[in-house]
Amino acid sequence: MGTMKKINIIKKVLWRSFLASVLITAVSDVSQAESDSPEKVTIYVVNYPLKYFAERIAGGHAKVVFPVPPDCDPAYWVPDARTIGAYQRADLILLNGANYAKWVRKVSLPRSKMVDTSAKFKDRYITAEEVVTHSHGAEGAHAHESLAFTTWLDFDLAARQARAITKALSRKKPKLHDTFQENYAALEKDLMALDGEIKVIVSKNKTPPLLASHPVYDYLSRRYGLNMKSVHWEPDEIPSAGQWIELQSILKQHPARWMMWEGEPSRESIEKLKSIGVNSLVFNPCGSVPGNGDFLTVMHQNVDNLKPAF
Repeated sequence: MGTMKKINIIKKVLWRSFLASVLITAVSDVSQAESDSPEKVTIYVVNYPLKYFAERIAGGHAKVVFPVPPDCDPAYWVPDARTIGAYQRADLILLNGANYAKWVRKVSLPRSKMVDTSAKFKDRYITAEEVVTHSHGAEGAHAHESLAFTTWLDFDLAARQARAITKALSRKKPKLHDTFQENYAALEKDLMALDGEIKVIVSKNKTPPLLASHPVYDYLSRRYGLNMKSVHWEPDEIPSAGQWIELQSILKQHPARWMMWEGEPSRESIEKLKSIGVNSLVFNPCGSVPGNGDFLTVMHQNVDNLKPAF
């Protein structure tokens, strides 16, 4: 092979290498530009606490969508095909974990976009003693399975879920890392203030027997040392004769003077409970968008509602 031919071959190889490096750099620059672009991150969530946390942390840098209708329990709601498609197209999909929103396991969602906000504390999940199936609301029959999922009612765990959101947002928008961290710090301060308030309230009267109208307070009970037993009553339904008999049986071994409800119970339920020495208080888990205020204002009201029981 002649010298000139060898030189031409070397030139072609070098030129191709140069073009390849330019292409790689361009792709890298486009990818970085996309992650740091001023456009808002589109986030789809499975419950209201995650929506609130994401909006607090992202500030004005994200569009956070919680598509569950107000008359549905997000834990048991099932989206239609169009809504599933919207989840699939989102930049981030925030999951609660602990078997919350079971529809997620039955559809195909992009794994790279999903963030299980409770994945880091799976070892702290609570397994209930029994599985109860009953029916209420637009979701129809559903089961309260062995794995408790209202993790955010332990405000320390809620802060950990918020931290997972912060990390996911920082990966999407690296240049906004400091902003997200600052917003997270303010949210964490609010959550831990709630945590401290409940601890102070509970410390005034250790472990008085309490009733829960529904088995959704497992994490709240464990975090704050509550002596609680659950029934399966709905605030908007009048308990049956059988349910009253069951309650009387529970009270013989667990002489509670307060029942904690997810929402405001009927006047009939309040009066009948009062006639047997049981008062009512509302502690709204806030899985759905509240009618008034936001997550923080609802939780402050919950804390105030707890005070008379202790």
